[in-house]
Amino acid sequence: MLAFVVIMLVGTAGYWEVSAGKATLLDCAYMTFITIATIGYGEVIDLSASPGGRVFTMVIGFLGVANVFYMTSKMTAFIVESDLNEGLRRHRMQREIETLAGHYIVCGIGRVGTNVLRELVATGRECVVIEPAQPSLEAMLESYPKQRYLHGDGADDELLRAAGVQRAAGVFAVTGDDSKNLVITLSAKQLNPGARVVARCHDVRFVDKIRQVGADDIVSPDFTGALRIASSMLRPAVVSLLDEMLRSDQGLRVEEIGLPPTGKERKIAELAPPDTDYVVLAVRRDGRWEFNPGAELRAKPGSTLIVMTTPAGRAKLERLVAA
Repeated sequence: MLAFVVIMLVGTAGYWEVSAGKATLLDCAYMTFITIATIGYGEVIDLSASPGGRVFTMVIGFLGVANVFYMTSKMTAFIVESDLNEGLRRHRMQREIETLAGHYIVCGIGRVGTNVLRELVATGRECVVIEPAQPSLEAMLESYPKQRYLHGDGADDELLRAAGVQRAAGVFAVTGDDSKNLVITLSAKQLNPGARVVARCHDVRFVDKIRQVGADDIVSPDFTGALRIASSMLRPAVVSLLDEMLRSDQGLRVEEIGLPPTGKERKIAELAPPDTDYVVLAVRRDGRWEFNPGAELRAKPGSTLIVMTTPAGRAKLERLVAA
């Protein structure tokens, strides 16, 4: 663009000189423009008696055409490259999603969905985000530039399939619309009955409906927020501990580790030998809780260990339990 402006200025000054000051500046600029643009109108400034003027016109024409061609090629390359890069990025992301299994799908990346994503990332869980609003996706990518996502409606069966719902461990229906969360829950359960679905719900009238279509758990931000406020007053030390855990850079969390449904009874010492990355808090077996279990306590197949652990500790326990 700067080169175009320079050519216009040089051409205007040149034609002013060729016309010996008889032509107006507008005529000189117009003559330069039609020469550069190869429009082909007649000469506004008479060059029949000025061989030098015609040579000057050929030079201006050559430089102008070259500049216009260069600008056009750069603009075309920019457009094509942008579309190509976007297409390649989406194709690469889709291939990555196709390799996922046991991951989580977050439908809706508003305030609640963003906090869900933060927790999944902090604890090392693979996930895919589905969101129809492009600005929300762009805001997410500012904080999580490598996050896998799909642009569209989470209630769309095809989009859920593209996100790998058949292989997913769970689906979060956390849009701001209760009716849409109901449809997402229904679609996810139809496509993968084994996936755990947790739905967000504001209106109590939707709670039973969402539960009837298959939600494993329903969370009301208003209700849980009220409990959090009450706990801050009644149990401040406990709340402080939980808050510290959630803010920890090491991703320290209270997690549950499920034992395989088949196999033999195994001692806690075998399932979770002493380690600095985790602490066993309780065992759920035969429908009862065993708090602070001893090393000799035997856990039956299908039991659940409740542990305070880091992501690395959770990975160790999962390997030990599966062994």
